[in-house]
Amino acid sequence: MSFNPIVFVIAFLLSLSIHEAAHAWMSDRLGDPTARLAGRVTLNPLAHLDPIGTLLPFFLILTGSPIIFGWGKPVPFDPYNLRRPRRDAALISFSGPAVNLLLAITLSILIRVGHLFLGTTAFNIEFFLTPVIALNVMWACFNLLPIHPLDGGKVLIGLLPHDIAYKWDQILNQYGMILLLFLILPLFGTSLVFRILLPIINLLLAILLPGSPLV
Repeated sequence: MSFNPIVFVIAFLLSLSIHEAAHAWMSDRLGDPTARLAGRVTLNPLAHLDPIGTLLPFFLILTGSPIIFGWGKPVPFDPYNLRRPRRDAALISFSGPAVNLLLAITLSILIRVGHLFLGTTAFNIEFFLTPVIALNVMWACFNLLPIHPLDGGKVLIGLLPHDIAYKWDQILNQYGMILLLFLILPLFGTSLVFRILLPIINLLLAILLPGSPLV
């Protein structure tokens, strides 16, 4: 993916904001106002920035990483306010990656419509929107890895039968961060998470942006 600093910062802040705001909105819809009362149901990126998660994407770019990801400040929620805590926690977690993919699909449609009706002007739109699409796809795929503390961990727990879910939740709470670091760090020459996610990301980008190899 070509790197334009201004376009990347805009794409990053937009991806972060809608991801975290979706968590907060879904939590509020399911009966827990904690995130709303904390001011997190907003697209203002200042409400969602996390120091490490915000700087990580720039570090990945500087090191030539084929996948760019980061994270925002965790959205608080109180499971005791939820009617079905395990299921609802999974829905809250899934809403972030889901809205990233929804944004990517919407922008992909806008690019195609632009090429139909705007002629060469559409290439300027594509130049700006392509990094946004790519970053949102990467962000969604990374966050859906079924490991705590990523969103995919809670999604997995919400899908498993109750007794198995309880055991896996304990395991992921205890070892999830270690496993995540093991997957991210290039211990065997390249990061395992890149090997896992690259085929999925490339497939999604090929569908959304045919003829545009980005990763």
